Amino acid sequence: MILSDQAQFELARKLRGKTGATIAEVFTFLSGLYFRGKFAYATAFARSARGTPGVFVITPTRGLVDATTRIHLEDLREFAAVDIHEDDSRYRLPIERDARRLAKKLPLESEVILLGSIATGKYVDVLLATFGEKLRFPSEFIGRGDMSRGGLMLRCAVDRQELRYVPVAGATVNGKRPAKLAPRRYTAAVL
Repeated sequence: MILSDQAQFELARKLRGKTGATIAEVFTFLSGLYFRGKFAYATAFARSARGTPGVFVITPTRGLVDATTRIHLEDLREFAAVDIHEDDSRYRLPIERDARRLAKKLPLESEVILLGSIATGKYVDVLLATFGEKLRFPSEFIGRGDMSRGGLMLRCAVDRQELRYVPVAGATVNGKRPAKLAPRRYTAAVL
């Protein structure tokens, strides 16, 4: 839908325009609640090192990209041509490169918080090789699916309640499903 030249909604027009749209806007549109929650949470709680963005998006072809980076339709088509899989060098090499660069810039006491799934190696295996014990994730993710994690992160961002982080290395990736979150409504002005 977003790639159609006939699409007339605002984001599609922005992607075809000269200035484009931020990668965060585009990924939020593509994955809805899950990425909206990730971005709201990351924006609320990121503590970036000087000269380093605090929020990165993992892309299929360009590694770790600052969430405020503007992209166009051509960029989105490039992303769509590559599957995110740790065995695909078109994905793995850029993310390894960027992870090494980021690791060199970060102070020794830094933590890198992964707000994506830790149940598959496509993110974890690639990032653990560089960040090791510094790579952490919210323990409240265990047992939750994508939409539940998105809802949890959105709620925490609005409430200014940061989650507890644990190392990814050696973590339990599957656990008992927690109780469903009570429904909430958010206005556009909130986020």
